[in-house]
Amino acid sequence: MKVVFVCTGNTCRSSMAEALARKWLKAHPDGVGNIELASAGLAAAGPGSPASPRAVEVMGAAGIDLTGHRARQFCHETARESDLILTMTGNHKRTLVALYPGEASKVFTLAEFAGKSGLDISDPFGLPVDIYKQCAREIEELVDIAFHKILKQAP
Repeated sequence: MKVVFVCTGNTCRSSMAEALARKWLKAHPDGVGNIELASAGLAAAGPGSPASPRAVEVMGAAGIDLTGHRARQFCHETARESDLILTMTGNHKRTLVALYPGEASKVFTLAEFAGKSGLDISDPFGLPVDIYKQCAREIEELVDIAFHKILKQAP
């Protein structure tokens, strides 16, 4: 199963979500089958760009090394190869559904998939580190709920 997290630039939210999901999977190795994780941006200004310094700092404080992350542009191949696409906002979801209508059934906001519809994860880009910390806490909570749900649905 391939799960892809999507935000705008793939340097903050979606990269943190991917990293937090990896951490979750490491903590639950017996119950989770073969899950591949990735992240991408709808408008990755510089594909190959590193994660934002504040995202690296916040993840580092949580014991997660984000220094190797490189931004990736979401594309048709990513849409086609993914089993589950989790966006950070409703706008990201609407954009993906409009661009890839054949893949619409596998596109959800992270909050929606976790059962908290209507909640968007605000973009912390350029804001103080405390906002990044708050964003990471929101993502971590939703990832925990979402991956428990995936675990229950696994054969």
